[in-house]
Amino acid sequence: MIKKNVILNFVGFLLILEGLFMLLGIPFSIYFNDDDIYVLLFSGLGTSLIGFLLFLYTKNKDKEIRKREGYIVVSIGWLVMSLFGAIPFVLHGSIPSYTDAFFETMSGFTTTGASILNDIESLPHGLLFWRSVTQWLGGMGMIVLSLAILPILGIGGMQLFVAEVPGPTKDKLHPRVRETAVRLWGIYAIFTLLETLLLLLGGMTFFDAICHSFTTMATGGFSTKQASIAYYQSPFIHYVIIAFMFIAGVNFTLHYHLLHGKIQNVKKNEEFKFYSFVIIFWAVVIAAILFFSGYGSAEASFRDSLFQVVSMITTTGFVTADYEQWGTFLLLIFFILLFSGGSAGSTGGGIKIVRHLLLFKNSFLELRRLIHPRAVIPVRYNNHSVPQDIISNILAFFLFYIFIFIVGSLVMSILGLDFMSAMGSVATSLGNVGPALGSVGPTDNFSHIPMLGKWFLSFLMLLGRLELFTILVIFSPAFGKLKKYNGILYEFYYQNIFLLVILFSVLNFAQEISVCESYTENGIALSPIKS
Repeated sequence: MIKKNVILNFVGFLLILEGLFMLLGIPFSIYFNDDDIYVLLFSGLGTSLIGFLLFLYTKNKDKEIRKREGYIVVSIGWLVMSLFGAIPFVLHGSIPSYTDAFFETMSGFTTTGASILNDIESLPHGLLFWRSVTQWLGGMGMIVLSLAILPILGIGGMQLFVAEVPGPTKDKLHPRVRETAVRLWGIYAIFTLLETLLLLLGGMTFFDAICHSFTTMATGGFSTKQASIAYYQSPFIHYVIIAFMFIAGVNFTLHYHLLHGKIQNVKKNEEFKFYSFVIIFWAVVIAAILFFSGYGSAEASFRDSLFQVVSMITTTGFVTADYEQWGTFLLLIFFILLFSGGSAGSTGGGIKIVRHLLLFKNSFLELRRLIHPRAVIPVRYNNHSVPQDIISNILAFFLFYIFIFIVGSLVMSILGLDFMSAMGSVATSLGNVGPALGSVGPTDNFSHIPMLGKWFLSFLMLLGRLELFTILVIFSPAFGKLKKYNGILYEFYYQNIFLLVILFSVLNFAQEISVCESYTENGIALSPIKS
C-alpha cells in the first residue's frame, strides 16, 4: 500500500524551498526598479505557506520512504514545482497564458531550455532571475538538494537518490546520502561562482553573468537575451561558456576525484575519454567544412563549430550561430547529436554517452559471440565486467526512447507541425536540449506550438529529465496491481497522481479561451512573432 502522507510530506517540503528561492529575485527587482516585486513576494510566500501547511499536516506520520514512494515523490515533485513555479509569470502578465507559463517553467526545471518568449529582454529582472534559478535548481536536482537536509528531519532518502540522479550508474561519493548531496552541490556551486567571475571579466554585467552561469552549469540554455550567446561578440565569453558547458557535461564524481588530486581516475574513465573524443571529432569535422566553404576565419569557424557541438552534446542549448544555414549535411549531424546527451552523473540530459558506449561495445562483442557461441565474453567498462542486467536495461532504454520519439513525432504531426519540426520538437524535448530544427530551430521558439502540443512536450521534458523509467514504472502493472475489494477496483496512484495536472488543465482551457477572445476583441493577431 502506497503511503500518501510520505508523498504529501515531501511535496510540502519541496514547495517550502521553492517559495524561498522565488524570493531571491526581489533584490534584482528593487535594484532595477521593476514592477515584479510584489508578484514574486506574493508567489514566494504563498507557495511556501502552502508547502508549510502540507508539511505540518503530515509531519507526525510515518516517514519511511520505500522504493515505490521514491519514484512517485520524484515524479510528482517535479510536476508540482513546475505548476507552482509558473505562477509568478501569470500573475505579472508577462506570460498571461498558464499553458505557456507552465511550458516555460517545466522547460526550466527539466533544464530543456525550450522557450515560448518572443522578447526575453522585456521581462523584469526578478522574473528573469527566477527563470534562471529554475534551471540551476533543476540541473543538479532539487531532490538532491533536499537530501542534504532531510536526514536532519529524520527522513531517509536513499530511494530518492536512486530514482533522481541521472544515468545508468550512480557512484556514491560517500556512504551517507546527505554527505553525497552536500558534496555534489558544493562542487556545483564552486563552478557556478567561478564561471560568474570569468564572465564578469569578459565584460558581462553581474546580472547577466550570474544568470548565464546558473543556466550553463545546469546545461539548461536559458539566456537573458533573445539572441542567446550570439548577442555577445566576445570570443572570451564564448570560450568561457564552452569550457563550463563541457565541465557541466562531465560526471560530477570525476570532478570530485579531480579536486582531490585523483587525476588517474579521470584519465582512466572510458566515458570521459569517449565524451571528449566525440566532441573534438565533430567540432573539427564541422569546423573544416565551414572554413573551406568560406564561412570565415579558421578561428571563427572552429569557435562556432565547437560551441554548437558542445552545446548540443551536453544538451545546454545555447547558440552563437544559426546552424540551420550551414547546409543539409551539417544539419543532419546536429539532428543526430540531439540523441547524444552528456555523461552519466552530469547535469546534462539526453540518452547519455555511457549508454552509447556500452551499446557499441555490446554490439561488437555480439559479432564475436556469433563466431564463438560457447564463449563467455562480458562487456567491460573501466576494467570491470558489466552485469548483463545493466546491458538489458540499456537495450530496453533505447527501445523505449526510440518508440516514444516515433510516437511523439506522429502526435506533433497530427497537431499540424511539418515533418522536420515535429521530429525536432520531440527530439529536443525528450533529450532536454532546447533548440532543434525547422520552426523550433536556433533562431525560432515554441510559441507557435498548439496548446495541446505544449502540454505534450512538457510531459516529454519531464519524461526525458527523469530518464523514462522513473515515470514509466509508475504506470507499469508491476508497480502496483489494481486490487478488487467489494467489487470495486481501487489504487491510490492511478486515481490521484496527475489529478492536479488535470485540474490545472481544465482551468487553463477556460483561461485560454478568455485570452483568445480578448485578443480578438482588441484586434490583436494571434499568430506568434518569431524571434
